[in-house]
Amino acid sequence: MKLHELKPAQGSTKNRKRLGRGTATGQGKTAGRGQDGQKSRSGGNIKAGFEGGQMPLYRRLPKRGFTNPFKKVWAIINVETLNKFEEGTIVTPELLLETGTISKVVDGVKVLGDGNLEKKIEVRAHKFSKSAIEKIEAAGGKAEVI
Repeated sequence: MKLHELKPAQGSTKNRKRLGRGTATGQGKTAGRGQDGQKSRSGGNIKAGFEGGQMPLYRRLPKRGFTNPFKKVWAIINVETLNKFEEGTIVTPELLLETGTISKVVDGVKVLGDGNLEKKIEVRAHKFSKSAIEKIEAAGGKAEVI
């Protein structure tokens, strides 16, 4: 078979409807639009959500609240969770993702001071709470802002 011999399989293609080409075609006169009404007119389109003059659903439902488009989404981790790492480990967002401690990093990682830290660990994150810094340094570790 050569490239110029290629053609669609039998019955897989269909001729397009030729609208408004006489009554013999079955799509003449009104061209499949019906007799009367807004949809039969040229330019007679109805906008999405229009319910024929009835109060549309999006206006009937109550609107509540506000979504801040500039909101920062932090991956939060507590100091106690850092105990699962070996002594002297450098904990980075990449390591936290690899170990499955956090699922994803959107705007950064924030370390909070819940629990106690028993190991000397260097932590590199985007944000720290004051109590987290104190607990990391009290254990002999280091808290570094990326």
